Amino acid sequence: ELGFAGAVRASLNEVYGAYAITVMHEDFPGELIVARLGSPLAIGLGDKEFFIASDASPFVEFTKEAVYLEEGHMATISLENGVNIFTIKDNEKVEPAIQELRLNLEQIEKGGYEHFMLKEINEQPRSIRDTMRGRLLVDEGVIKMAGIWDHLERINKAERIVIIACGTSWHAGLIGEYLIEEFARIPVEVEYASEFRYRNPIIGPKDVVIAISQSGETADTMAAIKLAKEKGAFVYGICNVVDSSIARVTDAGSYTHAGPEIGVASTKAFTAQLTILSLIALKLGKHNGNLGNAEFMSLIAELDAIPTKVEEVLQSSHEVAKNIAKQYVDATNFLYLGRGYNFPSALEGALKLKEISYIHAEGYPAAEMKHGPIALIDENMPIVIIAPKQGHYDKIVSNVQEIKARKGQVIAVVNKGDVQVSSMADHVIEMPETSECFSPIVAAIPLQLLSYYIAVYR
Repeated sequence: ELGFAGAVRASLNEVYGAYAITVMHEDFPGELIVARLGSPLAIGLGDKEFFIASDASPFVEFTKEAVYLEEGHMATISLENGVNIFTIKDNEKVEPAIQELRLNLEQIEKGGYEHFMLKEINEQPRSIRDTMRGRLLVDEGVIKMAGIWDHLERINKAERIVIIACGTSWHAGLIGEYLIEEFARIPVEVEYASEFRYRNPIIGPKDVVIAISQSGETADTMAAIKLAKEKGAFVYGICNVVDSSIARVTDAGSYTHAGPEIGVASTKAFTAQLTILSLIALKLGKHNGNLGNAEFMSLIAELDAIPTKVEEVLQSSHEVAKNIAKQYVDATNFLYLGRGYNFPSALEGALKLKEISYIHAEGYPAAEMKHGPIALIDENMPIVIIAPKQGHYDKIVSNVQEIKARKGQVIAVVNKGDVQVSSMADHVIEMPETSECFSPIVAAIPLQLLSYYIAVYR
């Protein structure tokens, strides 16, 4: 006779695939059995009550204590016996580690905003500042990051860095590639975790893998990390959820302090990831001598000013984005173009629009437009161009001329006081000027707002 828990355990040993599961049985009232493999599961410990969810945010208003079930573990939960954890494979008893929740209720409520996405877009000055807090010390001229500092030799001696991520985090990784190669001069490759895990990648002990995930639970990214670790690579995690699976399984890492991201389309987590990647690139470059002191000091001062610039662009962009959104609410396609650091910004802008307004959109490097996509451009095609002064501005100007020659509708994201692109564009969204390497953080805001308002009006 296996008993209730034994029967569940025996069944789960026959099961393929990922799950986070709760089992009840009418013959065993007052007892629940939970188990996880590949999907997250948290148990909230209340006063004579228990809560089960994929993370702690649903039960934070009832308890501040939680147990995060580890990969391949199951637990029996009852009022008489509390929480007892065992391995699914061998039935070995595991001591539960009780975590004190750092979430507060305010963070997971809408706070008067119509949607979580709008609230999270508006929180970005704070979330970027929180991500830099204690790490970027401009007055002392240092970047303090324990995860990097403790393993500086290993990371600086890496033959290459492989960034693995999915979706929006992958776009952050592409910008991370530009940053790390520019300032630290270490070769970087950026891979979709879902592709990396299913091929036979060449990876070894001289490689450093950076895994990026908002939730810290992305299944493909988790599987890619396991593969990298088996091959002896050093794995560094960047995630937003404390005590998440990726945070626990990586060798070292940094949290983005964006606070809970409830909206499905990632906004503040993206700009926080870019902030961490900027800090890492500057720190590595300074330590391996590729970044001189004067340039380092000017870049960290510029990074320190980013939250204020994000605040500025938020104040000026809402109404402009609303007006543009009203005009393109019935568009069926959009093109997003950018160059250099802002080519991944174009990809991210297009993804946001697809994700929440269900309009087909594509991001392209601006120079690639003439190699095919130009055939699609006519008076019905809105084209969003990210054109900051810093970077390949002259080239962007000629791209805009090509588009206007075919009567395309140009929505330009430009720096304040811009003349050339603005004079040709049909619509202009302005943002403050910053170093080219940090411009994707500032440019993300108008693109997020444009997607949001188009989705609302649809």
